[in-house]
Amino acid sequence: MDRARIIAETAARISRELDAAAIMVSGELSFEGIETGGIPVYYISMRPKSIIDHLFSTGKDGKNPLKELGDQINREAASNSDHLQQAAAIEYVLGKLEKGIIVGVVETRSSSSIIVHNIDENPLIKAMKECQERIKSEVMSAIMKISFDIVLTGREGKKIGAAFIIGDSEEVLKRSHQLILNPYAGHDEIYRNILDKRNWESIKEFSQLDGVFVVDENGIILAAGRYLDVDAKNVDIEKGLGGRHVSAAAISRDTVAIAVTVSESGGILRVYKDAKEIICMECLKPAVRYI
Repeated sequence: MDRARIIAETAARISRELDAAAIMVSGELSFEGIETGGIPVYYISMRPKSIIDHLFSTGKDGKNPLKELGDQINREAASNSDHLQQAAAIEYVLGKLEKGIIVGVVETRSSSSIIVHNIDENPLIKAMKECQERIKSEVMSAIMKISFDIVLTGREGKKIGAAFIIGDSEEVLKRSHQLILNPYAGHDEIYRNILDKRNWESIKEFSQLDGVFVVDENGIILAAGRYLDVDAKNVDIEKGLGGRHVSAAAISRDTVAIAVTVSESGGILRVYKDAKEIICMECLKPAVRYI
């Protein structure tokens, strides 16, 4: 029996014994002809680069090659776990996975890992649920879905960034002003409701404008192209991030709003609450269901 078949059968057996909600695979591993007990198999997009694909041991400079190899394998294992966590969180937002155990199989050029992941303990999902204490869960889910779409498809073939400030809208409006005429001013709520998918294309269109979206806790868009009048002093965010992220973090400090940002350059989605980055996700393509 070949190596790939043994790994797939082992993952399937573990999944059956744990009554897993799904098997998630990053790589080319085939589950064709393998009994999963009705547990669905999802294929998730692979990371751009894998540490273990570039493992080498030279022993130069007096370093222990076995220790270096072990250290790199440990980093790879942690990276694989993070990758699975992010993929599971995306599927949670999309409504495909809600709770239970996921068995992940992550393949690289020279190694394979089987990871058992509890959705209920996923730190990204826990952070999303924290936000639901301030805004409706369906509003948070809709904005995350729109943000994923902005990252993955952009607009007319171009990458774009965006920022959504959700909740505590009265205070947010007091601490901001329009850069341009508000494209949502005077429109009925039906055309400003972020929960209505028919409005998502216009949201993506207005994402190209400078400024942020202001959304109330019920999902009604109050403004787009809004400039935040905030003092970014003492806001501690990752170095290299631009004004969109700094002002988003600052407004989440000065109000009880939740800020969601999409990076134009890196395709990274971040969520700020109380000036802290509570979610940082690489927006992978949604998983493809196999079984």
